[in-house]
Amino acid sequence: MRLIRMRRKVRIKEGFHLEAKRQKERSTLGWVMTFAGTHRGLYAASVAVAAVGVVCGIIPYFIMGDMIHRLVEGDRNWQAYLASGLAMAVFWTARVVFHSISTACSHKATFHVLAQLRRMMCDKLSRVPLGYVKDRPSGTLKNIMMERTDSIETTLAHVLPEFTGNILAPVLVFLYMLTIDWRMALISLITLPLGLLFYSMMMIGYEENYKNVLAKTKTLNDTAVEYINGIEVIKAFGKAKTSYDRFVTAAKEGAACYVDWMRKCNIPFSLGMVVIPCTALTVLPFGGLFVRNGSLAPVDFIMIILLSVGLIQPFITCMSYTDDLGKMGTIIGEVTEILTQEELDRPKEDRARPADHSVTLENVHFAYHDREVLHGVSMEIPSGSVAALVGPSGSGKSTIAKLIASLWDVKEGSVRIGGVDIRDLSLEEYNRRIAYVSQDNYLFDDTIRENIRMGRPGATDGEVEEVARRSGCHDFIMSLEKGYDTVAGGSGGHLSGGERQRIAIARAMLKDAPIVILDEASAYMDPENEAVIQASVARLVQGKTLIVIAHRLSTVSDADRIFVIRDGRVDAAGTHRELLARGGLYSQMWAAHMSVKDQAAEKEKGGELHA
Repeated sequence: MRLIRMRRKVRIKEGFHLEAKRQKERSTLGWVMTFAGTHRGLYAASVAVAAVGVVCGIIPYFIMGDMIHRLVEGDRNWQAYLASGLAMAVFWTARVVFHSISTACSHKATFHVLAQLRRMMCDKLSRVPLGYVKDRPSGTLKNIMMERTDSIETTLAHVLPEFTGNILAPVLVFLYMLTIDWRMALISLITLPLGLLFYSMMMIGYEENYKNVLAKTKTLNDTAVEYINGIEVIKAFGKAKTSYDRFVTAAKEGAACYVDWMRKCNIPFSLGMVVIPCTALTVLPFGGLFVRNGSLAPVDFIMIILLSVGLIQPFITCMSYTDDLGKMGTIIGEVTEILTQEELDRPKEDRARPADHSVTLENVHFAYHDREVLHGVSMEIPSGSVAALVGPSGSGKSTIAKLIASLWDVKEGSVRIGGVDIRDLSLEEYNRRIAYVSQDNYLFDDTIRENIRMGRPGATDGEVEEVARRSGCHDFIMSLEKGYDTVAGGSGGHLSGGERQRIAIARAMLKDAPIVILDEASAYMDPENEAVIQASVARLVQGKTLIVIAHRLSTVSDADRIFVIRDGRVDAAGTHRELLARGGLYSQMWAAHMSVKDQAAEKEKGGELHA
């Protein structure tokens, strides 16, 4: 069985690596088409309509050439000239209309691509191990998913139609110039290679320079997010100047990096922009020479001058797209890095059905990066029982809870529910079986009612309020100005720590999952509220499997089984009385706990006597 699982893991990892390689090797256009889905036709239509618009924009030059010939030959048919002028106006108008249609098509497809990208990144983050998200500053992921992804909209929406036009137009013009005089057609391009040489010099080290700018920008974003999120601590400890200086330093370093890059590009860019448009420097002297020796008709010379003016500008526009495409390539790399992350090893459908709601850990090893924190942990928690995990800070209690909650994957060993390895259960099915409440619970910037309802989206208002009553939330919620319609604020910032935790417990209870994990969920509560919550939890988890992590041993002394965790191992297991009888770490922790309680009682008693 273990061999089969190892092979499956190898195949999954190889699949991710191959997909990552394919994404990196895929061209920018291919990458866009992958996410365009059913909207690929819109991009194709955008290019096709843009091409028609380009042709409409070129036809007036043919008409103009014909008019010049007729004027030189002495044709005085003013009605024909008027008709030609109207035809030119119609074609130029058609060019604008087709360009607008092309841009509309590309924009519609692009907004679909951006929405699809964001949906895929959100879905991916829900399936990767928690460590991937925790190891990255929230500002970095948010920046990639929002600002960075949004910044490719202009490139996607405009490059395809406009690049088509700016490439096709000069090609058609050049072919037309060849029919007039092949020598002048080639002469009109003399400045182009020299300008491209200068431009290529500007692009030397582009990827490295752009990545440096991005790194500085990320540092600035992370510093800003840290400054805002930690403003309470910063003010409390008088660190405003230090934190502000860090932000200013990050801003200055970012600006200096960008300015340094622009300074390197300034000279070659300026030379390129001066040289490329100067077609007149070659067309006029050579054209005049050819007219003088009779090898070029004056009327053709005039036409060449007119065409050469519009020949180079589209190339300049196309070169500006290379900068956009370069930036887009970097953004694609960032998005691909998220989308190709290894997911938790879970099937789409359950491979087996758990017999009950028991929880078993067998020889579990786990490491944060290269540092192993759990060493062969084994424990059995019968279905419908109450188990407690206790131990010193940093012993591995919360890590065990997160492994059971499937927020991480074990490196070795297994976690089983009802005898079935959790890696044989789909994430959706497993999430329905588990309710997890941690010490730091996130509340969304929505009403308290909706934050509780997230436990079971289909719950009625009455069910939400009933579970709030049973969780000890109702009274404090009703004391708020808008009651259940009060907005909790981002992260529940408008509520106290204890209030947030009670709402989180109510949310978990509403979910009515058969397995409930409370990871120090009463840490912020005062003794009175904690007693209420303990009584509420006792009623709400009847018949369920309850796993509790608590720093107050008195709250778990009635557990069916207590596991003492020390240095990533199960140091001892048993009931409260059994562990006290054995002595050891639990006995020491209990003695320390009771000593603290006695001191608190003495202090309270002394205060009453003094009063």
